[in-house]
Amino acid sequence: MGNKAHIAKNLLTVMQRISTAAQACGRDPRSVQLVAAAKSQPAPLVRKALDAGVAIVGENYIQEAQTKFEILSDPSIRWHFIGHLQSNKAKYAVRMFELVHSVDSVKLAAELDKQARKAGKTQHILVQVNISQETSKTGVGQEEALASIRAIMAFPNIRIQGLMTMPPYFDAPERARPYFAALRRLRDQVQQTLGIALKDLSMGMTGDFEVAIQEGATLVRIGTAIFGDRR
Repeated sequence: MGNKAHIAKNLLTVMQRISTAAQACGRDPRSVQLVAAAKSQPAPLVRKALDAGVAIVGENYIQEAQTKFEILSDPSIRWHFIGHLQSNKAKYAVRMFELVHSVDSVKLAAELDKQARKAGKTQHILVQVNISQETSKTGVGQEEALASIRAIMAFPNIRIQGLMTMPPYFDAPERARPYFAALRRLRDQVQQTLGIALKDLSMGMTGDFEVAIQEGATLVRIGTAIFGDRR
């Protein structure tokens, strides 16, 4: 299902599922934005998705993103970074990405702030929280999230837009619900305690995005359901 002929059809199906999930829990479907997770997908397929209506492209690797950025070369494309970002790649992220979903430490935020200042830009970010406490995943722990966010708020060229998480992989989407709900509760607690507005929750992928939407996701990162299996 990954060839060009199927992408528009796949995208329409995904958008319908997003709309249905949002309406089922009394939300405006427009409050949920689709991030097309394009990891390992070649530029021509990403272009096909853009032509079919995708507005935001999510990339996991800086080098791969740079190649597509140059090939697609379109200022109307909104680029989000959704993978693990190393501090030494922060300057490239600042150049290319409107939003970095995966800020997993104060150290990384400090480097993004430094590079954003050099670029004369305010870098919008999400703080990644390791709700599942899996050692294979990065992110601040729930217990330290408040202190980390307070520290990041001090950086003048960083704007915290919300939180992101990745639950463990489950075959049954319902099993991911507690992790999504925990991120929403944490967001509410941070907003109340620190007096800031965190409008975005980035959570939910191809296998569980409907449950994520029910728990408050505003950004869903979907790849396989649009592009087919990765190459």
